[in-house]
Amino acid sequence: MKVLLSILLIVSTIFTLGCDEEESTTSSIAVGADQLEEYLPYLEGKRVGLVVNPTSRLNTGVHLIDAMIEEQVNVTTLFAPEHGLRGEQDAGEEVEDGIDPETGLPVISLYGDHKKPTEEDLQNVDVLVFDMQDVGVRFYTYISTMQLVMEAAAEYGRQVVILDRPNPNGSYIAGPIMEPEHVSFVGMAPIPVVHGLTIAELALMINGELWLSNGVFLDEGDLKVVKVPEYSHSDSYSLPVAPSPNLQTDESVIHYPSLGLFESTTISVGRGTNTPFEVIGYPDENLKINHEFQIADDSSAWPQQGQYVYGESYRIAPPENTKFSIEAFSRWYWAMRDLGYQDSEIVDRPEWLAQLIGTTEVLNQIRQGKPYQEIEASWQPELDAFSALRETYRLYPD
Repeated sequence: MKVLLSILLIVSTIFTLGCDEEESTTSSIAVGADQLEEYLPYLEGKRVGLVVNPTSRLNTGVHLIDAMIEEQVNVTTLFAPEHGLRGEQDAGEEVEDGIDPETGLPVISLYGDHKKPTEEDLQNVDVLVFDMQDVGVRFYTYISTMQLVMEAAAEYGRQVVILDRPNPNGSYIAGPIMEPEHVSFVGMAPIPVVHGLTIAELALMINGELWLSNGVFLDEGDLKVVKVPEYSHSDSYSLPVAPSPNLQTDESVIHYPSLGLFESTTISVGRGTNTPFEVIGYPDENLKINHEFQIADDSSAWPQQGQYVYGESYRIAPPENTKFSIEAFSRWYWAMRDLGYQDSEIVDRPEWLAQLIGTTEVLNQIRQGKPYQEIEASWQPELDAFSALRETYRLYPD
């Protein structure tokens, strides 16, 4: 069993997002975790499990674990998502169970042998408090962890508290709706790639639309959401702590929905550099647009580990449209095909792409040479229906 380092040492400068022009906006937003007076009475007399990571901080910078202990809440168990409690694990890397040496609390991994709490995991828990920063993208796995936590709570008679946080990608929605045959941990709910919801709004939608497995749901009194006061989806929000190791800047969070699709290909999006999800590259100088870069010779720097690659930097030339689009994916696909690369040499994991984008149809349409604008327009009827559904669960103005 791996012993985790102290939770009190979670903050590290490599996980702090810096953006001076947004600092006043960020510091003025008190997140759900700051509303102690609203949720502490709900926890009184209960055994509490915390589903947390490095982003689980009050506006003062105090971690939720420390705040709970200071308030003498009976915290019995800590649950760790993808990347771990301290954010040290890379994408896809298993997180192990352990003991927090500072508090002596057991740490149960939700990204290892199992991703859903078992009845045994919850034997010393009455209520689960979920507090993690999402980025508004369906394939960002924290919302899948939330859905499975809710499902386990509904199955085993536990309660759930969702401490809400702003969505840094705002209110826009984009991308195809997840098709049932492609459901996986990187996409569980029938929502678009970019969903325009906060985690609390999404939790209410998941529960209200009966999207938990086996027909279970949380009764109204068993699902409590703590809102961000005076928040609007149009408010800018610079994340004070990086939500995961490869989303290090506000810009990477913005580009993540579009560039995340490249993770099903042989094309690098900057893993193994200091600008992940802000660059695109491949080891062929014919593909250079405005940038070339070296990728670290490290196992986490897939898919072009140790290679020198050529491509483009969104720092040098940001796209005109910063919202989700398949424009770059389609453009790179055909640039490589025109150079003689075979389909399988570009999209080497088509099943993974289907899980990320939610359908096989998009890749088929790209292969057929359809313009990306036409492909994106085909999603609109479903997006209109989702937009209407979103209104039912929206807690904040747009």
